[in-house]
Amino acid sequence: MRIHSFYIFCFSLALSSFAASQERVSVYPADSSLGRVTLEVYAAEQPKAAVVVCPGGSYCWLDYDGEGVEVAKFLQQNGITAFVLRYRVAGWWAWFSHSRILVRGNIAPDMYNDGQAALRWVAAHASRYGIRPSTIGIMGFSAGGHLAMSQAVIPGAMRPAFVAPIYPVVTMTEPCVHKRSRRGLLGERRTRTVERMDRWSLERHVTNDCPPVFLVNCIDDPVVEYHNSVLLDSALTAAGVEHTYIQYKTGGHGFGVSDSKGTPECRPWKYRFLEWIDKLVMDR
Repeated sequence: MRIHSFYIFCFSLALSSFAASQERVSVYPADSSLGRVTLEVYAAEQPKAAVVVCPGGSYCWLDYDGEGVEVAKFLQQNGITAFVLRYRVAGWWAWFSHSRILVRGNIAPDMYNDGQAALRWVAAHASRYGIRPSTIGIMGFSAGGHLAMSQAVIPGAMRPAFVAPIYPVVTMTEPCVHKRSRRGLLGERRTRTVERMDRWSLERHVTNDCPPVFLVNCIDDPVVEYHNSVLLDSALTAAGVEHTYIQYKTGGHGFGVSDSKGTPECRPWKYRFLEWIDKLVMDR
């Protein structure tokens, strides 16, 4: 009897996991060479908003589970339809071998273009998921935060309704650049020109028509120097952009929506975000 109950439990767990993620779709359906750029859909019932989720990973790899799937499930459980974006990154081999000295590989603006394609795909299929187009935003973590914020400040065809960069990479210039993310995004030294570093230093491109921003980081972040977020906050303030900046003293980096990573101080950020979204979408 106990064995029978165990199998029922395992089957129910697998079924609920399958149901949580409805499908995985390509954001470039007409281009088979880009078929690995996908959105994994976590649909909420009667969603109040939709969020494209960009995992971090220094533009070299993706923390797909911790900063992608876990985040999407949290959002789904709280009435937000989430789409986890698997975007192009440099990859482990390119990072280890420096192969992009000889071959292009994945390099900016590839990642930015994937973000644009994701937003366009969600907007085109909004009615299918019961989403209002005016509530489609984007959230990202670490380098994914840079990708998310770039969708709001680098000119493109599709802008999100809001942006949530969490402990983000922001600048590509000294003194507080995250060098691994810069190399992942811009390639080896020969392709890291002054012009390209300026273009992808997001704090230099904020304008007053930037959508609302929810920004979070921790002073004790050992990976991405916390002044990245200070630079972005200052640029948003100077441009008069509606935004909320929450700076925690402790929490480090890479905590996502975990209830065990980070610190008790920083973990409530996700509930502050839900409150912020509720207020934001009331007027949309």
